[in-house]
Amino acid sequence: MRLITISLLFASALATALALFSAYGAWRIQRDYPPVGQFVEAAGLPMHYVDRGSGPPVVLLHGASTSLMDFTASLLPPLTYSHRVLAFDRPGHGYSDRPVGAWPSPAEQADYLHAALAKLGIRRPLLVGHSWSGSLVLAYLLHYPDNAAGGVLLAGGSHPWEGGVAWSVDIGQVPLLGRIFAHTLVYPAGQLLLEGAVSEVFRPEAPPPDYVRRTGVELVLRPGNYFSNAEDVGRLSEFLRVQSRDYAALRQPLLLIHGTEDHIVPAWNHTDRLIEILPDAEVVRLEGVGHGLHHTQTERVAGLISEFSRRVQAETPTRDSGW
Repeated sequence: MRLITISLLFASALATALALFSAYGAWRIQRDYPPVGQFVEAAGLPMHYVDRGSGPPVVLLHGASTSLMDFTASLLPPLTYSHRVLAFDRPGHGYSDRPVGAWPSPAEQADYLHAALAKLGIRRPLLVGHSWSGSLVLAYLLHYPDNAAGGVLLAGGSHPWEGGVAWSVDIGQVPLLGRIFAHTLVYPAGQLLLEGAVSEVFRPEAPPPDYVRRTGVELVLRPGNYFSNAEDVGRLSEFLRVQSRDYAALRQPLLLIHGTEDHIVPAWNHTDRLIEILPDAEVVRLEGVGHGLHHTQTERVAGLISEFSRRVQAETPTRDSGW
């Protein structure tokens, strides 16, 4: 009995220490990576965004486990030479709030994005989505076909997949256990595993120097951001099982850019299946490139986006006060 009591006291003390260390970690991350942009209220939800450059509007939407800083460290600077570029933190990521209640699916996140763009006076932008946000771009094009000039998917997710997701995502969706995990182990484990996880995402290429600092990827180690990410990733496949039935209705121009060595969101399960439905979509395959294509092939990808934009936005107004 004495051994059980000692074990319980030790477990309680360890959990308290980990919780305090995690709380410190969340404070430290927010100190090191404060908001870099502005805020707009979209249908009652504060959303964090950056808005730079001038010209035809391009909207950048980040994937899982990241924030808009994924683009301030990659595509945003070169695109601002010829475009007005906006990058958003998706709901619950970076510094955008998460709506309370039911999961904000890609379709609902498209609603918030549309409200934000309307508030900012952005008319018919070109939408660019990396990875998870491929689903968001496609949802936006389906729900707001008259309010987008077209879409670019960068290793974009479009279809469901077989199998599960990472164990850390599964834990985040378990009631109580997920909350304990988020507030005790996510931050310390992240300090040990983050660099390796980043390298795995970029494989077979290497991440750019100082990638973790420049992209603020540690923001995902905060409890709220972790929960949002786990929910988004864990529920995406089933959502795409339904959304993908509607792709034949898409009429806007699409550019699909995918690395041939991407094992995170493989082209055979996403880009290849999408072009079977939409054979007029343009496809660019980057030989030997992995999932982080906008970081390892920044100038090339920015050039492809700019050239596509010139063709699809030639006659598109950038502002419309009539929203």
